[in-house]
Amino acid sequence: MDHVIAQLREQVLDAANKKNTILIEGGGTKGFYGNRAPQLASSCVALKLSGLRGIVNYQPTELVVTAWAGTPLQEVIDTLAASQQILAFDPPTFGAQATLGGCVAAGLAGPGRYAGGPVKDYVLGTQLLTASGNVLKFGGEVMKNVAGYDVSRLLVGSMGMFGALTQISVKVAPKPQEVCTLEFDLDEAKALALCHSWRPQPLPISATAWQVTEGASGCLRVRLAGAGAALKAARQKMGGQVVPELQAFEYWAALREQTLSFFAAPTLWRLAVAPGTPALNLGPTLIEWGGGQRWVAADLEALAVRRLAERAGGHATLFRQLFEGAIPEQGVFQPLAAGVLDVVNRLKHEFDPQGLFNPGRLVHGL
Repeated sequence: MDHVIAQLREQVLDAANKKNTILIEGGGTKGFYGNRAPQLASSCVALKLSGLRGIVNYQPTELVVTAWAGTPLQEVIDTLAASQQILAFDPPTFGAQATLGGCVAAGLAGPGRYAGGPVKDYVLGTQLLTASGNVLKFGGEVMKNVAGYDVSRLLVGSMGMFGALTQISVKVAPKPQEVCTLEFDLDEAKALALCHSWRPQPLPISATAWQVTEGASGCLRVRLAGAGAALKAARQKMGGQVVPELQAFEYWAALREQTLSFFAAPTLWRLAVAPGTPALNLGPTLIEWGGGQRWVAADLEALAVRRLAERAGGHATLFRQLFEGAIPEQGVFQPLAAGVLDVVNRLKHEFDPQGLFNPGRLVHGL
């Protein structure tokens, strides 16, 4: 891959010399996410990472996979599946062209994040092509790494604002022995209360999802994953109806990839709130992660919904708009607090002093 890296370096250095904007391109499946990139014009350069493809190192016994950033995410998932292993944060692909680099740069996780944790908890090492044309290496391929600052985690969800990811090492997990999905007919308030009551209990819950079915009633689905004995005990304790295996598999995949009819709404907000937060009553809602993530399919006023999210201990993102329309004045993401914004500004200056990479994609105006 040395020749591919060399070509990318030349593109970056040329763009820096001409003071052109650099727009990082992976598989293009998450182009809708984040603040709108400027239209590709003579002052913009598309830095395509598709040539950086392939798994560099994978030893199943080590529970770590290292791959080039342009490697299709599905290729990584299939390679792990052959050894009965998974990406525990259950990443969405949003299309066959999704890449590992795009997965990490966007920092998005699927239903399995409820038990597995966020993407940043699994990224052990990264390599980053910066505006100076250098490839910086952070972290490594081992789980216990205390050398220097944990920059690899900083890059998760950074939307390419600091540079282009070229190589990534990710911690993986064994595939659960058994999986089972339970279903409960509950309204939103009862579903939230039940999910909250399960949190302190030693139950093998890997994912939850609630959405309205008709009127005020709704359906809560709970996925259990683990050893057979643990699942049997949990089913007896929790109750509910067992969903047929194929039906359950298709549902969780559709939820992760946002192909459920709910996600076809013209405007989609994503709210992260503290556990135990009651119903927000903002419009058609789908709830994940035991109540911690709320999808709202409604055209909402940004300032009002963000204030509500802040009071609930979280934040709100305008996740998707199917039609071109006005975006919030301060961007699609919740504006950063003054102190945090100052830190991000300083980091941006250190990694990308000319402001070349993906301007404004993550932080409006930066």
